[in-house]
Amino acid sequence: MKVQEIEELRALCEELNETTLVERIDSFVRLNEGLESKKGSEFIEVSLLGFAEGILVSLRRKHPENKKVSELLERVSERRAELDARFRKPKPPIFENLE
Repeated sequence: MKVQEIEELRALCEELNETTLVERIDSFVRLNEGLESKKGSEFIEVSLLGFAEGILVSLRRKHPENKKVSELLERVSERRAELDARFRKPKPPIFENLE
């Protein structure tokens, strides 16, 4: 499964010489690819983006001056939130008129 933000994160980690993170990213992607047929591609994409978001938060703390990290974190967070909203269960209508 190809997710553009994951590819960008991987390249950014290589640029920052964070080789252990590259290995972790590759491992997490492989692990989730096995679940794609059971859970669906969008569900797996949310999982991958959440993982990427966590890595980027750590990278931002470690490299606060790096604009690429901050920009990618912002994009990943927005995209994950959009996809995540699709999986939330709507509130039952019974609770709408209670005031």
